[in-house]
Amino acid sequence: MPQTTYMIIERFRDGDAVPVYRRFRERGRMAPEGLTYLSSWVTDDMTRCYQIMEAPDRAMLEEWMANWRDLVEFEVQEVISSREAVERIGPKL
Repeated sequence: MPQTTYMIIERFRDGDAVPVYRRFRERGRMAPEGLTYLSSWVTDDMTRCYQIMEAPDRAMLEEWMANWRDLVEFEVQEVISSREAVERIGPKL
């Protein structure tokens, strides 16, 4: 099944990362099977996280986010690789 890649911007509620990391330490990522975590980066001030994840459908991502919505506000964007972008735009150049 083809995978869609998502960039997820997480804004920690009240700018507080402690509850997020505490839950992660206690319960793990809490992602459904089939949702694949690829990588993440956290801002230096510990108020936001940028994650890259893959899933065959958005419903899996929604299920995962439901486990964290009390602590995190989410923004989700489907993304493609730079290589795929070059292939798509090439004929228009």
